[in-house]
This record gives sequence, C-alpha cells and structure tokens, in this order.
Amino acid sequence: MLKIGITGGIGSGKTIVCKMFEILGVPVYYADERAKWLTNHDLQLRKEIKELLGRQAYDEHGQYNRKWVAAQVFDNPELLKMLNSLIHPRVFADTDQWFLQHQHKPYTLREAALMNAAGDKNDFDSVIVVSAPVGLRIERIRKRDPQRNEEEIKAIIDRQKTEEQFASIANHTIMNDDEHLLIPQVLALHEKLTQQA
Repeated sequence: MLKIGITGGIGSGKTIVCKMFEILGVPVYYADERAKWLTNHDLQLRKEIKELLGRQAYDEHGQYNRKWVAAQVFDNPELLKMLNSLIHPRVFADTDQWFLQHQHKPYTLREAALMNAAGDKNDFDSVIVVSAPVGLRIERIRKRDPQRNEEEIKAIIDRQKTEEQFASIANHTIMNDDEHLLIPQVLALHEKLTQQA
C-alpha cells in the first residue's frame, strides 16, 4: 500500500480534493480532525495539555477550548512548539493504527497542513500539494469564515509555508485555481497512483 501525503495552504481546497478521492474509494486520514478528536478523548493527552496550559485549555463542558488555546500560542512560538510536541506524537501513533486498518487498499491519503517532503521524517511514498493563488484563497476563507477579517486571514497564511515551499515538497500538484478543472486532475492522479501501487 502506498502512503500518500496531501497538503496545501489554508483556502487551497485540500478538503474538497480529499472528498473527491474518498468518492473514488480512497481512505483519507484527516490529521487536524483526528488531532481535535484526540485532544478531547485521549485522557493522557488531556492531562498533559492541562499541565502545560492550565485548566482553561478545556471549557466548562470538558471540551478542548480551541479558541482560547489558539490565542495563547498564536504569538508564542515556544509554547506552540511545546503543545505540538504533546499532540503530534499521539496523532502519528493514531495514523499508524489507521494505516494498518487500510493496508488492503492500493493507496491511502493523509491530509495535513504541516508536512515535509516524502521520506523527510515521514514514511510517505509521495506528497500531493493542492495549490491556489493567495488572493483566491483569501476570498474563499472570507466566504467560509465571514467572522474573520482579511488581516487575520493574511496572518494565518503568513505563518504557513509559501507556495514555493509547498511546490518544493510536491511530487504531484493539483491546481485548484478556478482555471484548471479539478475532477480530471483527481481522476488522472488516482489512475496513476493505483497503477504505481
């Protein structure tokens, strides 16, 4: 089974591309969604997060307080690094279990915003990058999250890899720029990856 990473900046359209692959029967692991699930359900992780950030990391209902946590770490790279050092190993262990459950498939996708090139501290066979111009990404995010202003969105984009950095880790690129048709690109790549497997 091939292990394929899929990434791209916020607003690039990773999720819609992943949904297309799922329609084709490809299992997709959503790292950010699983991380959210684990912060709420992994008891050891909850304990470690509370020790790092305090009780406010969880709300009165016992749910992970993402907004509050994000505000604490947004301008504190050291604290963010410490938080990630708690969450990321749990997500990687969870991913390994998930891969085992899907090893009968020709290939699987692991979606994440943070990703290295294939073979660089990961066991990916290749990496797909979903790409879109920054202006279009901002427009999409504003439609999706109307409460966010352009400055907030630009601040998030500035903290992510640049398009050039994404391009440097890409073995395959899907252009989601409203000029290239998305479905033919996904179908062609699906066929190629299935043949490689």
